[in-house]
Amino acid sequence: MKTSYPVTGMSCAACAINIEKALESQDGISGASVNFANLTATVEYDPDKIKQEEIQAAVQSADYNLVIEEDAEDANEQAEKIRQDEFIKLKLHTLGAAISSLPVVVIGMFFMNMPYADWIMLLFTAPVVMYFGKRFFINAWMQLQHRSANMDTLVAVSTGIAFVFSLFNTVYPEFWTSKGLEAHVYYEAAAAIIAFILLGKLLEEKAKSNTSSAIKKLIGLQPKTVVKISADGGESEIPIRDVKQGDVLLVRPGDKIPVDGTVGDGSSFVDESMISGEPIPVEKMSGEQVFSGTINQKGSFRMTAEKVGAETLLAQIIKMVQQAQGSKAPVQKLVDRIAAVFVPVVIGLSMLTFIAWMVFGGEQAFTHALLTSVTVLVIACPCALGLATPTAIMVGVGKGAENNILIKDAESIETLHKINAIILDKTGTITEGRPEVTDIIWYDSGDSNNNKAILYNIEKQSEHPLADAVTKELSKENMLSFSIDNNSNNIQSIDSFQSITGRGVKAYNNGNVYFVGNRQLIIESNIEIPAGIDDSAIDLQKQAKTVVYFANSSKVLAIIAIADRIKSNSKQAIKEMKAKGIAVYMLTGDNRQTASAVAAQVGIDNFESEFMPADKANYIEDLQGKGMIVAMVGDGINDSHALAAADVSIAMGKGSDIAIDVAKLTLTTSDLNAIPKAINLSKQTVRTIKQNLFWAFIYNLIGIPIAAGILYPATGFLLNPMIAAAAMAFSSVSVVMNSLRVKWKAI
Repeated sequence: MKTSYPVTGMSCAACAINIEKALESQDGISGASVNFANLTATVEYDPDKIKQEEIQAAVQSADYNLVIEEDAEDANEQAEKIRQDEFIKLKLHTLGAAISSLPVVVIGMFFMNMPYADWIMLLFTAPVVMYFGKRFFINAWMQLQHRSANMDTLVAVSTGIAFVFSLFNTVYPEFWTSKGLEAHVYYEAAAAIIAFILLGKLLEEKAKSNTSSAIKKLIGLQPKTVVKISADGGESEIPIRDVKQGDVLLVRPGDKIPVDGTVGDGSSFVDESMISGEPIPVEKMSGEQVFSGTINQKGSFRMTAEKVGAETLLAQIIKMVQQAQGSKAPVQKLVDRIAAVFVPVVIGLSMLTFIAWMVFGGEQAFTHALLTSVTVLVIACPCALGLATPTAIMVGVGKGAENNILIKDAESIETLHKINAIILDKTGTITEGRPEVTDIIWYDSGDSNNNKAILYNIEKQSEHPLADAVTKELSKENMLSFSIDNNSNNIQSIDSFQSITGRGVKAYNNGNVYFVGNRQLIIESNIEIPAGIDDSAIDLQKQAKTVVYFANSSKVLAIIAIADRIKSNSKQAIKEMKAKGIAVYMLTGDNRQTASAVAAQVGIDNFESEFMPADKANYIEDLQGKGMIVAMVGDGINDSHALAAADVSIAMGKGSDIAIDVAKLTLTTSDLNAIPKAINLSKQTVRTIKQNLFWAFIYNLIGIPIAAGILYPATGFLLNPMIAAAAMAFSSVSVVMNSLRVKWKAI
């Protein structure tokens, strides 16, 4: 069996590796993959050899937890509750650390000589280190048990030694003063570092928590209960999990289709935008397929269940999104990767410094050994290193928000400037995403107001989605020029109304017959279509417009063109992306003719039509297989799988909640010009991160040898730990100031 479980207690990508090792060491487990990004463990195991409880126990033995429940939704809900509790605790710890650190920093920087300064700072620092920051010490101990190191190790070692050393100097200052030295304390360093790193973790957890909500919303598309029709015709409401193949179900107007199946009695229009991405609902007659999660609109019908549970199309979309999210190896943050090497090196250098001074230090060997080894740890404190990425990201995210670009995580902003291919969905991304009347050409000007009123009242009674666009246009255009009245017996009222499946409608007014529908309806009704009208209709269809005919019993009165309009800014944005050397592709579920017309109008050379959600994701994977870094832009539920599969995912803000949740960037504007701006912002932010890390390392490369006393043999100079702390503070300030430069640059 291959099962995914929610995991709690992970704090970094190294935790995922620890859990994998714990799982793979168990007999009966053939493979385990733990994803830190979406906090899940996928385990392949033999249920005859190992039980779920034993799998959970293996994870718990590594000091984490794995949530098992009979129902997957219940497991996800329980895991989400645990994460929410952890997030609230982290928020409170961050706030507590910040409040407690403030007086320590103020006293340490400006009032060091005030009475009882050391004791006051100890009073405020102790809860920061021992309570608010205890997670760093716990995680560092866990890393040590697994013979690894990360940012938590560096924080724990540096703040722990700084605190213990300061505590010793506070309680027993005579040790130094008897030797003619000052007993320095470094409480402000310990407290401020923990407060800063907690803030960074809080921001990271907040961004990460949105990942699971996407899956939760997808699951929420399926109703909890459904109305089952029994053999004797009786109706009963049953839980969705009890539906079996062959069951007859009732679907009322506004209901979500519960499972995949076939329409029996009745007919309706069903909104299938979650599958196709197209805004126009599809007419469903007896014998036609319907899919779980799609929304029934105006009619009521009975359906026979064919695919239930994990077999439904919605369940497959959920599974595909989970797999696409999980298939990406957890990206170890750059600072954590550096810290994995940096931490042991710094600790080793500190110990080496202590030993060297003990051997060669002469009379003051122990004093100098202790001071220099602590100075090495203080000057190598991770503040600048820890701030290098988050400050640049925070400024970049703020800058993006000012320009309608919401950035969800650091990984996407680090990757965006590298993309060389971008895939655009058509509906709602390049186009407006709603059908509108673009043209009405009248061929009978004798009584146009009367004909408009008749057309309005026919379309008002029609259930076809395109009819809404026509009535809206006629209302807007002619509200005052004719009487709209469907209830009185005047000349505009409709006496009878007949829907003709797949063709259109037929209606009567005062003994006269009228037709509204496609070309086939007009021909089958023996109404002649002059060549000029046909030519106009063909021209409109070439522009990706749907043509509706309005006729009486003898002639065509008008043709109406309906289309999903192309956004005014789409062409310019696509041109700018191509100028950056990015290959632009359009993938759509719409037909070939419409796709070709839209692509030609906006300047896209590469496009594919009639694509299902899985086709889009496969297309992205094919491009990635050719070595391309791919961005995907979409707005529908149908785009969620492709968004999750892309290297960078971008959702249009007016799209579905699920697309927005899955995507790493969201545009709160419908203007595609925000995408080139986001790429420019990515370049600026990444450049700033690299500059910050460079200066943080230069500082350490120069500072650590000086702190160790490398200049002492030649000059007699030993770096005072207080100066080391000041240098550390300056390096942090320089990193923050450099990050703020992003805010002042245009994108």
